[in-house]
Amino acid sequence: MKQDDNKKMSEKTLDAELVEQAKQGHMPAFEMLVNRYQQRVANVIAKLVKDRSEIEDVAQEVFIKVFRALPRFRGDSSFYTWVYRIAINTAKNHLVAKSRRIQNSQLEYEEAESFGSNEDHRNLDTPDAVYARGELEQVMTKAISQLPEDLKTAIILREVDGLSYEEIAEEMACPIGTVRSRIFRARDAIDQALRPLLDREHNSKDHVRSI
Repeated sequence: MKQDDNKKMSEKTLDAELVEQAKQGHMPAFEMLVNRYQQRVANVIAKLVKDRSEIEDVAQEVFIKVFRALPRFRGDSSFYTWVYRIAINTAKNHLVAKSRRIQNSQLEYEEAESFGSNEDHRNLDTPDAVYARGELEQVMTKAISQLPEDLKTAIILREVDGLSYEEIAEEMACPIGTVRSRIFRARDAIDQALRPLLDREHNSKDHVRSI
């Protein structure tokens, strides 16, 4: 697999891995998801909520809802698409509560990716957050590249191509039990590679809060 393919794979798999860890109660993983998407969420909210002083509060409410609903996230859509829908609904509810007119109420989910490049609220994406994401993605890319070919193929088919276990078993010409084992081992290897970095990030934040 080429390095560019690994990079593409790492971006898509990173969310899946962080979501999986967050579901298991690993808070640094959820914090990293917040860091990855807080700017995009703020940009989405800004399309509806025009009062800048309220955008941060609405964004915080969005991630509280995301955290509470995370156990029910099944991965039918991408994690960001799911968060985007929560952000839109939360922003609309905020405006209704404030008895304000909802603008751009027909925003399409397909527009979500384009909001990521919006210049508004760039201050939410701090240099530390950018560096942490870049470092995490490098670790993810390396972890994927070092997976045995059968594990790498299984995790790609599952997390990138979105195939079911049955479809993967057919594609790889092996029993479903073998597919589950390969995906479990791939996730475990990725988890082992990410865990020290996530723990370091979490401990760093705790240290800052205690000062």
